[in-house]
Amino acid sequence: MSIDRKIIANTIDSEEMRVAILEDGKLQDIFYERMWERQKTGEIYTARVESVLPGIHAAFVSLGDGRNAFLYLNDARGLDLKPNDQVVVQVVKTARKNKGARVTARISLPGRYLVVVPGGHEIGVSKRIDNEEERERLRSIAKHIRKDGFGIIIRTAADGVEETDLINDMEYLIGLWREIERNSITQSAPCLIYRDLGLVGRILRDELTEDVSEIIVDNQEEYDRIADHLDNISRGRCPEIDLYRGSIPIFESYGIERELETILDKKVWLRSGAYLVIDQAEALTLIDVNTGKYIGSKDLRHTVLNTNLEAVEEIARQLRVRAIGGIVVIDFIDMDHEEDRNLLISRLELIFQGDRYKAKIFGVTQLGLVEITRKRARQDIRATLTRGCPFCGGYGWVLKEDSIAVGIKRFLRKVIHSNRSEALLLETHPVIARYIAETYLNGWEDELDRKIFIKEEPEFPWSKYRLDYQGPLEQIEHKLSLMKVREATVVVHQSSSS
Repeated sequence: MSIDRKIIANTIDSEEMRVAILEDGKLQDIFYERMWERQKTGEIYTARVESVLPGIHAAFVSLGDGRNAFLYLNDARGLDLKPNDQVVVQVVKTARKNKGARVTARISLPGRYLVVVPGGHEIGVSKRIDNEEERERLRSIAKHIRKDGFGIIIRTAADGVEETDLINDMEYLIGLWREIERNSITQSAPCLIYRDLGLVGRILRDELTEDVSEIIVDNQEEYDRIADHLDNISRGRCPEIDLYRGSIPIFESYGIERELETILDKKVWLRSGAYLVIDQAEALTLIDVNTGKYIGSKDLRHTVLNTNLEAVEEIARQLRVRAIGGIVVIDFIDMDHEEDRNLLISRLELIFQGDRYKAKIFGVTQLGLVEITRKRARQDIRATLTRGCPFCGGYGWVLKEDSIAVGIKRFLRKVIHSNRSEALLLETHPVIARYIAETYLNGWEDELDRKIFIKEEPEFPWSKYRLDYQGPLEQIEHKLSLMKVREATVVVHQSSSS
């Protein structure tokens, strides 16, 4: 069954460009590029060697942005690196969080149909071309057209392509490399000497397949660039290009914005009423499958199997849309029959065959978990769109109200142990103040034998509190009356017995 794919480009704002890929109207992938982002995968630098660490067989090199990049010495074979040497490197993994970029001295230049490797001699064909006869045809062409001093890797898009198209692609990339070489000689390290295609150009190079029926863009300048690009690379059928002129933003018009609003949600509902829970950690991602509202129509076995098979489709989509790579552990609903488990693994292997980023399925563990590794080729969406919470120290969560209240109670008990004040004034976040006033205040006053006043402080962080005043009851009441006069917004909570 054919799939209708559309590429939707939202490039009207210079601060951020976004490109979405829809399959049959449903979001399958989303790409972001912001104008202040640096060190994108594929960029080439003349770098300066800062230090060489034989113990870990690596070097740190400066790209000129203040954060050193990491270079494995195995990726710089044939080079005798020493501090202050210059070396041409390419970014293979972008900088993220507290880690610098990872770079390699083994340069590769991707084109539409093939990848050229300067200094290489290998010939390879994409494993995603599974027809053995076609693989041999492309390998034979590659041997015939390869230039000395360059390796060639045939890309998936070359399936069925004529030799002339491959030659044109190769000649363009070799010319590009000659220009990069000249830049590396004439410019001093550290400096950027080649920047890969812009976001839309990279998407067209990597994602433009025969089933893409339409490209829609909301920017005239980008529309013209896309048209020129397709004239240069297209062969045979070319997708329709449309300039979007609607008053509603393009992503809203195509329903993409609505999907992006839930792209970071932990809970993902399936059509049947079942749902997934996605927990993304630093080193791995955990996905839990639950039947939820789905009760099935036959028996428990079929309900469980159908839920798990439906979950497979959505899990694959979520990994693509969220750009999740690394280790993925899936807790499917337990299946008692071996044939059901085999069917589940077969479905996983089938659906991940179409994934551009190589995934490997490791079967069902003794605990009933399915383990997957997926190539981490770009920054995940959570890292692109979010940062650590400034209020909770980056944990991404805050303490519950009763946890904070209990901590405050312990502090009050410690204070009154060495202080015989008749009344206490506690200042804390408004939500915490109301929670204590409604839940605990009367009991605390009886137990601690003190009058307790609670003042809301809207500017306080969630869990911060302060014991502002301790003294005779009449003094604190006088102070509170003055506060009410001076500050119309202050709210002071007292127990109902006060």
